[in-house]
Amino acid sequence: MITSVLVANRGEIACRVFRTCRELGIRTVAVHSDADARALHARVADTSVRLPGETPADTYLRGDLIVKAALAAGADAVHPGYGFLSENAAFARAVRDAGLIWIGPPPEAIEAMASKTRAKQLMGVEPLTEVTEDDLPVLVKAAAGGGGRGMRVVRHLADLDAELAAARAEAAGAFGDGEVLVEPYLENGRHVEVQILADTHGTVHALGTRDCSLQRRHQKVVEEAPAPGLTDGLRRELAGLAVRAARAVDYTGAGTVEFLVAGERAHFLEMNTRLQVEHPVTEAVFGIDLVAEQIRIAEGRPLAPEPPPARGHAVEARLYAEDPARDWSPQTGRLHRLAVPQGVRLDTGYTDGDDIGVHYDPMIAKVVAHAPTRPEALRRLGSALERAVIHGPVTNRDLLVRSLRHPEFTAARMDTGFYDRHLAALTEPDPDPHAPLAAALADAHGRSRFGGWRNVPSRPQTKRYLMAGEEHEVRYRYGRRGPEADGVRVVHADAHRVVLDVDGVQRTYEVARHGDQVYVGATTLTALPRFPDPTARHAPGSLLAPMPGTVVRVADGLTAGTPVKAGESLLWLEAMKMQHKITAPVTGTLAALHVAPGQQVEPGALLAVVEETP
Repeated sequence: MITSVLVANRGEIACRVFRTCRELGIRTVAVHSDADARALHARVADTSVRLPGETPADTYLRGDLIVKAALAAGADAVHPGYGFLSENAAFARAVRDAGLIWIGPPPEAIEAMASKTRAKQLMGVEPLTEVTEDDLPVLVKAAAGGGGRGMRVVRHLADLDAELAAARAEAAGAFGDGEVLVEPYLENGRHVEVQILADTHGTVHALGTRDCSLQRRHQKVVEEAPAPGLTDGLRRELAGLAVRAARAVDYTGAGTVEFLVAGERAHFLEMNTRLQVEHPVTEAVFGIDLVAEQIRIAEGRPLAPEPPPARGHAVEARLYAEDPARDWSPQTGRLHRLAVPQGVRLDTGYTDGDDIGVHYDPMIAKVVAHAPTRPEALRRLGSALERAVIHGPVTNRDLLVRSLRHPEFTAARMDTGFYDRHLAALTEPDPDPHAPLAAALADAHGRSRFGGWRNVPSRPQTKRYLMAGEEHEVRYRYGRRGPEADGVRVVHADAHRVVLDVDGVQRTYEVARHGDQVYVGATTLTALPRFPDPTARHAPGSLLAPMPGTVVRVADGLTAGTPVKAGESLLWLEAMKMQHKITAPVTGTLAALHVAPGQQVEPGALLAVVEETP
């Protein structure tokens, strides 16, 4: 009987496992890096153990330190979560060798499936060993791990070597394993997966399907269960293949078998020998707790002879701290407020006042809706995200809401190329034109009481805000009944709530301010100083760091005076376990290079300057 569980992970998944452990009466142990010393998962656990260091390589990827922490804290079992060492057979073996219970599949099963190359061979699929023009496009993919790390689509043979090197570096940094494979890339397939549960008594359950086709940069964004639009025959085939994969390696525990579906054909991709990020949609549809099932299986208990019946439809959206205006670069900073309406599930590793740092994945939360039908689930989730209170770094909230309401998605006609076709339209700024006025009125009320009406007309008050990349100047004045603005009737205004009447329609705005950031409903504005600083501007062609990170590479031979072409990669930043290219904005000459490999930079730091050719 398991009495104490150490979770060899962090953030959202650690908090999620702890929640089930508490419900089962199991004591919890967290591990944390120095950067995570005040993280939520470290605070909510019964016991926490420090792993000295900040980056994954010297903390959450150090299996020896984690085993030592489990023994020191008196844990009798280890749950790996997902990512990091969750699919590392050597770590699973080390846990068992230390006399601890491993809440996962046998090391031999992990070994057989952890390498996507060997997994494909086991299922009768051979990866590409030599790429020719006829094979293009191809997908370069990390052999271990997932989450979009170590993945590159290659459309030109000349780019293959560089993309292989970048994928290997990214995979090594994220999973401690730089092995990659190359496989054909199908442009318009659907990503469909099957959740399995297997016990130690020979029972294997296939718990329906999930569709994860909405992906950006090979990172899943929206997932749902069951996968819509599949024929009964295809569903049976997918379930059969998933069970076959599990039995082929004597699998036990929770796992996922992933496929690319094109028409009625299913192409095996890989088997993830762990819990998936998107597991909550399966839990909602089948009414089970997969973490509880993992623990029961690890204790040797049998599964029921048949899986429970499926009910309704569930959809999950991943809320990320990332800025669409900066090529979706990860964002850091203080999360002042996070709240979603009742009626949906929120899985997160953050709470109000926590900091989103540079070292780890920028996912803030997963929001899940369950309803009797797919249209109802989509509507419920879209509404919850739209009304959610998110005060902090820029997020992908607008993308999520618009995706859930896009006609191609609501009609279940999506595929993995959905964002290739629609991303620009889905991220077109559409700010509320009256948000700056609401911000100004709330700000004025919060800083000082409105002055009384005067017989002599008062001078207009002015405030300036940056909204969706554009500057807005707001003008209002005080009248007999309070503040007035052209074309808008101010019904009510205080420091936190403003009601405006626009052409007979009243709109209510909830307003909050944290430093220079003003949050008006779902709109974020930056309050600008009354008198701009003329020295704050950078020269044209300046390349600024879009995020905090480390310069991991500078293009070969790049020095001041080097000719460059628009779009050419000049240097690479590593942040949150991924590498980000910094490219030349124009064709011209590199006038200055201000950084070198290994240098850490803060957001807005000047990296280089390119002078445009006249």
